[in-house]
Amino acid sequence: MNKPPKTPRAPGRPTADATAQRELLLNTATDLFSSQGIQATSLRAIAERTGVTPALLNYYFGGKEGLVDAMVEERFLPLVMGAAEELRQAGDDPQELVAAFVRHMSHNVAAHPWISQLWVREILCEGGVLRERLMDRVAPLVPLLLAQKFAAAQARGALNPELDPRLLVVSLIGVTLLPYAAAPIWRGVFANPQIGNEALIAHTLALLKGGMEP
Repeated sequence: MNKPPKTPRAPGRPTADATAQRELLLNTATDLFSSQGIQATSLRAIAERTGVTPALLNYYFGGKEGLVDAMVEERFLPLVMGAAEELRQAGDDPQELVAAFVRHMSHNVAAHPWISQLWVREILCEGGVLRERLMDRVAPLVPLLLAQKFAAAQARGALNPELDPRLLVVSLIGVTLLPYAAAPIWRGVFANPQIGNEALIAHTLALLKGGMEP
């Protein structure tokens, strides 16, 4: 008795296994890019870490440029857009805006250590691969939005007039990202690895509060 033919899978729809494999490759690439730099990380290194061949990376991403683009679109930008949404929901009070930014950013960086590492290697440092790819897209979503809200708060007397709204944004980015990027150093210096994420957030908000009050 002949078996009925199998119903062919719809073309272009990846299987669950293929989707999981692609996610694993993207996660591995993101980790390696953050720990050793994008330019220093080869497709072969990513393939070896995941136990596949470089050809599979080419199959899913079309090469290293496509892999970096996928990391930006699927890993970096969703987090930035989430932060932008938090800021829109926080309203216009500068203290609430700062608290929303610090908490959201700190929780994200604690959950995804690669964020602060990539920020230092590929955005902050001259020649970083991600600087040009990200700045034009990220700037309107968070830094410019915050600066505009801070300027408006200052104009109505709700923010210290001695502050520059633009530099306040720079300070916020520094006090949220740098402590996580430098954690292996300062935890060793102060011999206190028990300082947790919530303690760091509380410290940062206390530090900023006094300087922001009008």
